[in-house]
Amino acid sequence: MTGSEVPPTFRLAYVPGVTPTKWVRIWNERLPDIPLTLVPVSATEASDVLRAGGADAGFVRLPIDRTDLSAIPLYTETTVVVAPKDHVVAAVDEVSAEDLADDIVLHPLDDTLDWERRPGKPANERPATTADAIELVAAGVGLLVVPQSLARLHHRKDLTYRPVSGAPESRIALSWPEDETTDLVEEFIGIVRGRTVNSSRGRSPAPAQPKNKRPDKDGARRKPAAGKSTGKSPRTGSGAPKVGKRGKPRRRP
Repeated sequence: MTGSEVPPTFRLAYVPGVTPTKWVRIWNERLPDIPLTLVPVSATEASDVLRAGGADAGFVRLPIDRTDLSAIPLYTETTVVVAPKDHVVAAVDEVSAEDLADDIVLHPLDDTLDWERRPGKPANERPATTADAIELVAAGVGLLVVPQSLARLHHRKDLTYRPVSGAPESRIALSWPEDETTDLVEEFIGIVRGRTVNSSRGRSPAPAQPKNKRPDKDGARRKPAAGKSTGKSPRTGSGAPKVGKRGKPRRRP
């Protein structure tokens, strides 16, 4: 390698709530000579970071503009409401969006849910971030509806969360610039999709080996010696040719 050459690396962006630990571990096992660098990004800036070349691929929240970005949807998250532990929500297993009609429901500027109609009563001001909204919930200002991974990320002992039915859901996808589908991107796609080392995309399978014929009892198949017959008749398949029945010999007078 000359001084002008740059060793290969892989930069992986991820939005809050996504835990890429498992995939990073597999990458390090399969490609130990190529460092993987994690790039934390907000949900709103993830697409711009990929377009600007700030990362080779990234875990994003859908929807995104796919004009120049490829995306593989991975999973859908449960939507939950975050509330103080002494709130009535904590006494049930699940609530509906309509059940929150009389509560103030905070709507942060980085909200990742695509609402047609937001539940509850709006607050006087919108918190700047989900983290700020969590602090307001803990202060008793209102409730917060978020993907479950964000509720776990901002967990507090004085708060709890419950699933919300009838609410939009957040989908996580692996995305990358369409014109930059490199070999390393393909490798990471294979890891995320659960491909094994031998089944990675672009690798041709090994040719099938011919099956060995079953040997004789002594462990080897012997060929008949030159000039000798195998002793089998093509008609009968027995070890010796059949002959007609012979009658009793006549006695001489």
